[in-house]
Amino acid sequence: MIRNYTEQNIKVLEGLEPVRKRPGMYIGSTDTYGLHHLVWEIFDNSVDEVLGGGADLITITLKKDGSISIQDNGRGIPTGKNETTGLSTVDTVFTTLHAGGKFDDSAYHSAGGLHGVGSSVVNALSRWCNVTVWRGRKIWEAKYINGGKIDQPLKEVGPTNQTGTRVHFKPDDTIFKSVDFNPSMIKERVREATYLFKGLKVIFKDEINKTEDEFVANNGIVEYVDYINETKTPIHKTASFKGENSKISVEIALQYVNDSSETIISFANSVKTKEGGSHETAFKTALTETINVYARKNGLLKEKDKNFEGADVREGLTALVTVLVPEALVAYEGQTKNKLFTQEAYAAVKQVFSEQFGFWLEENKAFATKIVNKALVARDARVAARKAREDVKKLKNKENKATFLSGKLVPAQSKEAKLNEIFLVEGDSAGGSAKLARDKKHQAILPLRGKILNVEKAKLSDLLNNEEISTIILALGAGINEDYDEESLRYHKVVIMTDADVDGSHIRILLLTFFYRFMRKLIENGHVYIALAPLYKVTKKSTKEFAYAWNEQELEELKEKFKTCEIQRYKGLGEMNADQLKETTMAKENRKMIKVTIEDAALAERRISTLMGDNASLRKTWIDENISFDLEE
Repeated sequence: MIRNYTEQNIKVLEGLEPVRKRPGMYIGSTDTYGLHHLVWEIFDNSVDEVLGGGADLITITLKKDGSISIQDNGRGIPTGKNETTGLSTVDTVFTTLHAGGKFDDSAYHSAGGLHGVGSSVVNALSRWCNVTVWRGRKIWEAKYINGGKIDQPLKEVGPTNQTGTRVHFKPDDTIFKSVDFNPSMIKERVREATYLFKGLKVIFKDEINKTEDEFVANNGIVEYVDYINETKTPIHKTASFKGENSKISVEIALQYVNDSSETIISFANSVKTKEGGSHETAFKTALTETINVYARKNGLLKEKDKNFEGADVREGLTALVTVLVPEALVAYEGQTKNKLFTQEAYAAVKQVFSEQFGFWLEENKAFATKIVNKALVARDARVAARKAREDVKKLKNKENKATFLSGKLVPAQSKEAKLNEIFLVEGDSAGGSAKLARDKKHQAILPLRGKILNVEKAKLSDLLNNEEISTIILALGAGINEDYDEESLRYHKVVIMTDADVDGSHIRILLLTFFYRFMRKLIENGHVYIALAPLYKVTKKSTKEFAYAWNEQELEELKEKFKTCEIQRYKGLGEMNADQLKETTMAKENRKMIKVTIEDAALAERRISTLMGDNASLRKTWIDENISFDLEE
């Protein structure tokens, strides 16, 4: 049927309507990350006041009613009338898209907020939002309700000697899947901000859990690198480099450690650029070139030797790259600002870092020699690993590939990778049930025989010689490390399905560590999931009606609903028959799964090195501080 398409079909969304209609366009999603993006928008505005030299204290308060407030001691939003809208400037900023003080450098030389939509987007996606401004010896207040509608226009409410802005809002529960803020996520972001600005103090008050934390870093990003590497063994003290080129300020801190991990985190105007960009590319290029020049000049690379590749010199490196770019030059990818496109930043970082890092290597020859020797070992390991990977590739092309996977992988019938799923299942028993429960067209099953290798403690050659891991690599088809090829991935959902016990958790962690270290793009591109199987089946005795419970709260609700009932506790996936496993855990219409993401690379690096590394005392300390062992009576 052809639908009518006339002038009447063209809708003009006014004010903040576009935000409520398509929130994902402005905050990325409506899940927990989109929810917290509201906090980051307002918090980044306060940080911009720090950038502008007008603030040194930010206070975030999580209220008992689930609302949150962010207050700074900056200059305060201007309160006068805006000539374009006829409203006060505060009302304009909070009710009009693309209205703000960051479209030129008259108010801010550099700012994380770019598009002028942050405050208005937060307002649009809130049940209510109250704004208080301290400016010009007066206190001003404005109130908005129901997605940004003006409830109380900005008005003067009293005198003051302080300056600053407070935004207090409650997210709209009809927009977001959950409106429960995660204190840990907020604290990590706050900690990060204080590392970027020496002397900035951020206080986080959690009135729900009755805690208060204070964050301040007097050594800036050097302290950040030390924090990330706290669980590792460094080769040298953290080095820092700072300079300016073409009005772009550059600051870099780095440290090499005695393992093979690589962690590079970049920022532009205080906003984390998760996908890197011109400044991060420049740093990597300059690092490789400078180490190659130093190694040849000092005879550490022979004439017959090829230059180091980037991966060789970055093995064991932790680095922070941050730039401040004038508003006239800044260019991000999208409102979420994950990638910097500013080409002037490339030239600035390359010039500043190449020159200063070259001097540092000459002045610290003992450390420089260790770094070069580490790169030599990495290069030799890369050559050996490349040969091993070639062997795996040859296996993929051999006629006996089917024989290698025979009895292990039960493949999906379809070749449509985007629709296909592979379940990594703990044990033969659960694997047998999963084979019967699967959707044969789009679901593959790979049973795992016991725990895989802990790759955090293994060499790449050991990894490739491990049969279980080789089978996973071969089944997925995308390769590992720099050979990873998204186009060759055979399954766009990789689902870890293990028992809900200690062994199952350990297998899950081992698999996630492997993906994080050797197939990180698999996680970053949203392909890894954790299946959630129910813990209980509850059957009403009188009618034989039954339902499943995934946690203790759901169990209690079902017991109350059914009154007299039988409870079956699943100790493992193997205890479910195929129908039950399909109904609860594998069928797309019923199942519950957790999507694995890397929201904070620094935190992920610390956690994995702590939990999976060799330092038992640090691991014990973390477990004691973060895990509660409640023994059943």
